[in-house]
Amino acid sequence: MQASLRVLPLLLLASLSASAADTAWQAQDSGVTVELRGLSVVNEKVAWASGAKGTVIRTVDGEHWDAVPVPDAAAIDLRDIHAVDASTALAMGAGSGAASRIYRTTDGGASWRLVVTNTVAQGFWDAMAFWDARRGVLFGDPVDGKFQVYLTDDGGASWRASPAKGLEALAGEGAFAASGTCLTVAGKNDAWIVSGSAAQARAFHSQDGGASWQAAVLPIPAGAASRGAFSVAFMDSRTGMAAGGDYREPALATTNGARTSDGGATWQAASILPAGFMSVLATVPGAPSTLVAAGLAGSGYSPDGGLTWRVLGATPVNTVGFASGRHGWAVGPKGLVMAYRGPLLR
Repeated sequence: MQASLRVLPLLLLASLSASAADTAWQAQDSGVTVELRGLSVVNEKVAWASGAKGTVIRTVDGEHWDAVPVPDAAAIDLRDIHAVDASTALAMGAGSGAASRIYRTTDGGASWRLVVTNTVAQGFWDAMAFWDARRGVLFGDPVDGKFQVYLTDDGGASWRASPAKGLEALAGEGAFAASGTCLTVAGKNDAWIVSGSAAQARAFHSQDGGASWQAAVLPIPAGAASRGAFSVAFMDSRTGMAAGGDYREPALATTNGARTSDGGATWQAASILPAGFMSVLATVPGAPSTLVAAGLAGSGYSPDGGLTWRVLGATPVNTVGFASGRHGWAVGPKGLVMAYRGPLLR
């Protein structure tokens, strides 16, 4: 797969300050200037974010962010992060071969331990997700024609390869490590993956904890290294959405979403607002029918499981996460951090 699919370029944005359309979002000082792509929200006070040059930042009061960088990781792009609480988190590096790796902290980032490194030179990890505090799944681009899957039963302290039956890739197919959300889980054993860049975008569903997978076609345009499905989110085991577009043309008004009501067996085209490139979909705790979508085109939300959408803001971001319908965050280019303090999302 071409590197252009795996590593999104820094876009030169004229302004990253909140626009007049972003009244729901409040800028916060991140203390960093690197691209931020990973975000994990624990509760209304605690959240972690990660990004380029081994960067990790954390808030424990919901307002102020402190850097807790990973030592000796200045060359690692930490595209995804998963936090259990204010003390325990895992940060995933995305890159070719050994640049794909996972670090773990249990002391709030005061120290980090390298727990696993991708030993396959042509491998490239894209995202991780957890069913609970101990069981998780790690997903990577195809190696010898098949996507990589690793599983953990000890909170990410160790990982083992899964045979992952049914994850054979099409020619040129891969995933986007754009926000750590091309992989999601629900319930006790369900997991979904979305892909792009081949002749068609696809979604894969596992009902047995990542051991076997079934593929379905997504109605999101693909066919180029910058196009496809970038994110997937499920409100329950049957109702979910995928989002994407073309990151090289963030304002392009094409089909940027797909919705399913049968667990991902079939998908129907959906138009997410604002129109354009969406790199993340997020559910909202306490609001089972609410979804938030965001990307370089801005941010929007749906109160009815993706059937209708309303614009939240115009500021370009990479990913979002929510603790409740009143508290969430967005992170993005050049160290951008914004807190959601707008009307209740439900």
